[in-house]
Amino acid sequence: MIETQSVSKRFGSLLAVDQLSFSVSPGEVLGFLGPNGAGKSTTMKMITGFIAPSEGRILVYGHDVENDPIQCKRQIGYLPEGAPSYGEMNPLAFLEFIADLRGLQGTIRRQRLDYVIDRLALGSVLKQSIDTLSKGFKRRVGLAQAVLHDPRVLILDEPTDGLDPNQKHEVRDLIRDMSSDKIIVISTHILEEVEAVCNRAMIISRGKLLADDTPANLAAQSPGHNTVHLVMGNSSQAAELATELEQLDPPPRVERLEDGLSLKAIPPAGREILPQLQQVLVNKGWAPSQLFVERGKLDDVFRSITTGGRP
Repeated sequence: MIETQSVSKRFGSLLAVDQLSFSVSPGEVLGFLGPNGAGKSTTMKMITGFIAPSEGRILVYGHDVENDPIQCKRQIGYLPEGAPSYGEMNPLAFLEFIADLRGLQGTIRRQRLDYVIDRLALGSVLKQSIDTLSKGFKRRVGLAQAVLHDPRVLILDEPTDGLDPNQKHEVRDLIRDMSSDKIIVISTHILEEVEAVCNRAMIISRGKLLADDTPANLAAQSPGHNTVHLVMGNSSQAAELATELEQLDPPPRVERLEDGLSLKAIPPAGREILPQLQQVLVNKGWAPSQLFVERGKLDDVFRSITTGGRP
């Protein structure tokens, strides 16, 4: 696993990461979230051994990143922010270079090169200099070098930045395919990406850990979670339904809209009220023309947590 133990990082008077402790196990895809300047990229650089912590300790499969850096880096594939590479090289030469650095030889070398080239659809640009590639292709080349040696740990900083919707879908499929036996840590500002591929999400701000849970559990902290929106057949039904809902235990907060037909029932603390509401409709013999249940929004919770509010 990856384990950070009370890790801090200072740049002069700036405390970028503040006593950060967490662990990640194989099979976990961790979405690492936070506003700009929260310390996400700095934490990733410390895990990969690119920079050293000012305090604390980081272990990768039992190897100390500072004391045993080579063993740690053998376990890790890293896509840094911006996907830096050697612009004068073409993707094939760059990937061959990475294969040399990773010690890949013989049949395994050829198989891994073929795999990443095919999976990331790089065949059409293999002989084109990286400097001339689109942002999306540069990102795909960066991801290819990160997974080339089939690492046990993947650290991906904004892996789908610059990709079009189809390319994002392909990269998310790749992450899901690799996730069963790997540790994958993804830093992203795209919250839908966290909900799509991550089974765990951490939110940090000003270098401190503020939340750590599944994306679904975090989203459930949204104020609108489980709110039921209805449009009734006439205004008298809407008025009577509002009265009936206020008798439930516990009662939701019921708001009627100006059209006289629409209302929403906001449950206390996001509790589920749909089954009780449906029973009221059945008892009355009413069929709403519209009904939907609002699910929590991760971006609402993210905004609240990182701005000091309460979800």
